Amino acid sequence: MSGIVGDNVDVGSGVIKASVGGATISASDPATDTNATLGTQWANSTSGEYFVCTDATTDANVWTNVGDGTGDVTPPTWYGGRGVWAGGHTTSVVNTIDYITIASTGDSTDFGDITTAVEGMGGVSDGSRGLFAGGEHSSGTNRPVQIEYITIASTGDSADFGDLTEGRYGIGSCSNGIRGVWFAGQTGGVSDTMDYVTIGTLGDAADFGNITTATAQVASCSNETRGVIGGGDLSPGYTVTMEYITIASTGDATDFGDLTAARKGSGACGSSTRGIWGGGDTASYVVTMDYITIGSTGDATDFGDLTTARRYLSATSNITRGVWGGGNGSNVLDYVTIDSLGDATDFGNLTVARFSPGATSGD
Repeated sequence: MSGIVGDNVDVGSGVIKASVGGATISASDPATDTNATLGTQWANSTSGEYFVCTDATTDANVWTNVGDGTGDVTPPTWYGGRGVWAGGHTTSVVNTIDYITIASTGDSTDFGDITTAVEGMGGVSDGSRGLFAGGEHSSGTNRPVQIEYITIASTGDSADFGDLTEGRYGIGSCSNGIRGVWFAGQTGGVSDTMDYVTIGTLGDAADFGNITTATAQVASCSNETRGVIGGGDLSPGYTVTMEYITIASTGDATDFGDLTAARKGSGACGSSTRGIWGGGDTASYVVTMDYITIGSTGDATDFGDLTTARRYLSATSNITRGVWGGGNGSNVLDYVTIDSLGDATDFGNLTVARFSPGATSGD
């Protein structure tokens, strides 16, 4: 595309001239959370590329490249407006799936059922398809390898996707919108296994690599590049360690830093920049939340407190808001604004009080 956009801007040559009327000039591309108004212009003075805001949805802007450069700036595909919780344990394991609209507080709604009642699964998403894998059918026994999937925008029961490389419970998970990765968990002992699938294609998981130390009851978050694993049960003892992987490249995990305290059974979620761990178990149930900057290794920092201390909960987000659900027989849903430090606020309730559900989000 050639021509003039704004004042004195030659987008045909791919060069931004010194005077750009009405445009923001920056050394980097705009971000999906820049939150400009529709039609706002943005010039990248490093690359010479020019963008226009074509969708001004809060924290989910779309910036369309209107020059000779390539690549629009769009929200990540593994987040979405609907949060989904699946399975868990009350007095026994349940097959319940329920959902919320993350942007609107209120109680969850029945979505459907997973094929077999199970607890301790890990959930991933590509934005439209949600996968839940691992867990156990009854306490301490029968840990299945199954991966099940749902279409997040359409309520209904789950269907078979394929199998993990090994069955395990208390499993961690993350996604970059294309690939879903599961790691660690309880087998006969604790596991250091990581395996992955391409979310859009049905089939069995393949080996990804190993985490540094075998553990279970881990929690994790991710952005478009990196997945971060934190905490867990070493059997015996709990760990403070965080490790990370590059999701697009198979291989072993690398040290990231430490949580503020050793814990197992937390729930974690995040945005493209920040990851948050909430709750868990040390010598007692935990109310605190920790956060990290996903792109920068280092130790976690205090974020605030959940509304109630609990363990074996799970969390998901829509980039802007993170929501935690369940935990030690609770039906509590509480939320935070991810970019603003502070305590969580009541969101509503799950349809069934339970611990160890799996969670993901999408549209």
